[in-house]
Amino acid sequence: MFTGSHHLTVDDKGRLAIPARLRQQLTEEYGPQIFITRGPQTSIEIYPAAVFREIADQIHNLADRKAAEMLSDVFVGHALDTEIDKQGRVVLPAVLREHARIKSDARLVGKIKRLDVWAEDLWSERYGEAKAAALDDAFALVKR
Repeated sequence: MFTGSHHLTVDDKGRLAIPARLRQQLTEEYGPQIFITRGPQTSIEIYPAAVFREIADQIHNLADRKAAEMLSDVFVGHALDTEIDKQGRVVLPAVLREHARIKSDARLVGKIKRLDVWAEDLWSERYGEAKAAALDDAFALVKR
């Protein structure tokens, strides 16, 4: 399970260094292959290959063809099949960095079965201290 939040920097070549703990977890649980794509929010999503394939199969098998086509265009159509390099970095494609508005400062967030990459300013705007009341309401829905 991927957890945690990490402030990172994307270099001039679009590379993002995945923290060692998450790299180890990815490769031990799933192997080295990953998919990088866009999701429904202004962020980039990184999936272990097996998880990505499960979601792609679900999309392919949707009864609603219009929804399946739209999801296939956005989720599968923007996906890049790659691996983390020997220095622990992944290249975030320019089209996905544009979508997520990532220039340099980024936030890598564990999302259980995937990792999300946000522009740091968008992450702070969305989940910063000013949003504490909304988070309290959301947490009230979960038994803890």
